[in-house]
Amino acid sequence: MTALFALVRKDIILYLNDKRALMLNLLMPIVLAAFFGSLFGGSGDSKTGKIDIGLVQQDSSVVGKKIADGLKADANLRVAELSLDEAQARVRAGKLSVAVVIPEGFGDKAGTALFGATEKPELPIFYDPSQSTVLAMVKGLLTQQVMQNVSAEMFNGQAGRKFTDESIRKLEQNDSDASLRDFLGSLKKFQAAEDAKADTPAGESKAGKGGLSMPFDTRDNALSSGPKYNGYAHSFAGMGVQFILFMGVDMGIGILLARRMGIWNRLLAAPLTMTEVLMSRALSAAIIALGLVLAIFACGVIIFHVQISNPVGFVMVALSFALMTASFGLLIAAFGKTPEAARGMAVFATLILVMLGGAWVPSFIFPEWMQKLTVVVPTRWAVDGLDAMTWRGLGMDAAFASSGVQLGFAAAFILLAIWRFRSQQA
Repeated sequence: MTALFALVRKDIILYLNDKRALMLNLLMPIVLAAFFGSLFGGSGDSKTGKIDIGLVQQDSSVVGKKIADGLKADANLRVAELSLDEAQARVRAGKLSVAVVIPEGFGDKAGTALFGATEKPELPIFYDPSQSTVLAMVKGLLTQQVMQNVSAEMFNGQAGRKFTDESIRKLEQNDSDASLRDFLGSLKKFQAAEDAKADTPAGESKAGKGGLSMPFDTRDNALSSGPKYNGYAHSFAGMGVQFILFMGVDMGIGILLARRMGIWNRLLAAPLTMTEVLMSRALSAAIIALGLVLAIFACGVIIFHVQISNPVGFVMVALSFALMTASFGLLIAAFGKTPEAARGMAVFATLILVMLGGAWVPSFIFPEWMQKLTVVVPTRWAVDGLDAMTWRGLGMDAAFASSGVQLGFAAAFILLAIWRFRSQQA
């Protein structure tokens, strides 16, 4: 047992003296986690950024101008008025996500189309194909402005009054569609009443207002069992898992290098069994991995205000991930014939584990079929477990589930590695 601890101590000292490895496995995940965390909303205190759109204003009607003014006044948008050619060029170059064109005559045509009198006019929208989500948001805001301003003009504006008179006259001449004629007659009475109100001092301020508007407002309420959502919490979990796995890979490749240089045979010539040698490498890698997890999240807590809601569960999940990382490194060494071949295989396997584990983006964004598939990926349980112990604020049941699955993978990896090494030694 003394020899085992001596080997573990030796591995840890060698790792700490390797400044390049420390920078790669400790500094890089913190830097990348800070970057991705800011993309995921940061600490939750920052306001959502405005969407930059281009506006090509070709319609000089009252309605067209009001739609443009409404878009400019929207708190979610940052509008730049451009020519058609310039707007298209910026969208093609990826400098703008969306450009909206209000074509000439749109206001008048939209007003008459409101009652089905003519074909609906079109609003050309140019967008970057990679920004389909932004397109949907802009179309929703644009619909609100068009409906409110077109209906206001038709019910209470000069264009609406003119349209009403002309439509009633045409319907009386054709003696058709009595229901529409009655509706327009009632609308004309409403417009006359609004004109009478506008002639009074109290009604002057209300003139020109009205129109159909959204009949509700939303009240956003973020819910979780834990502290206030912090986007850095997930990014620190994901980037920590990624780079610590790479550390485990380096440990496994180190075994192959030791075997190539003859160090492996000298160790086995000593009064040590193969299992003891392998377990010493696994224990030292697990201790280093656990230290990296704690150090990475310590930076997250101190600098980025990440909150650990369940410290006991967090340490349990971190420890199980550290053991899984060490066993993964042994598995890489067991099935890699040479350091070069093992490195290529390990990088590919690690990137697949990281991607499917939700380290880059949360797993709940995945399609449903992929979410079901990734339950057999150990990194999925590691990332979800760290999320559960931080911003989700879940209890020990989540910690036990995450730790249990990871320890199961760790045991399977170690058994496979020992079996493979023994078969190669035979």
